[in-house]
Amino acid sequence: MDENMLCTKTHEYILDKGENYEVGITDYAINQLGDIVFVELPEVDTEFSKNEVFATIESVKAASEIYMPVSGKVIEVNEEIVNSPELLNDENYAEKWFVKIESNADQVEFADLMEYSDYKEEIE
Repeated sequence: MDENMLCTKTHEYILDKGENYEVGITDYAINQLGDIVFVELPEVDTEFSKNEVFATIESVKAASEIYMPVSGKVIEVNEEIVNSPELLNDENYAEKWFVKIESNADQVEFADLMEYSDYKEEIE
C-alpha cells in the first residue's frame, strides 16, 4: 500500500494522484474479507457524498458495503476487478483501486481521515 494514502476507520483509502484521487479498500480489509468473489462498482459520472455507499464487495465470508471517503464524482471504474474480483486476493496485483474520482472536497472532509502509518497502528 502507498504510504501517502489516507484511510478511514471503515478501511477505505483515498490516494491523491494529482488531478484525481484513487479510492479503494486497504489490504487489511481485503485480508479480513477472505477470498473475494464479487465486486459491484458505480457507473462513471455518478456523484457521491462523503460516507455514502459507492460499492459492494462479497467474499466467501461476507458481503460489505464500501463508503466514499470524501465527496466526489466517479471518473473511472476499475473494470478489471469487476470482471475478475479474485485479483484483489493476489498480493502481487498492484491495481487494487476501485474508482478514480474528481473531488472539490474541503479540508473538513479530509479532517477525520488517518495517515496510513496511523491507520496501521490502529489496526494492530
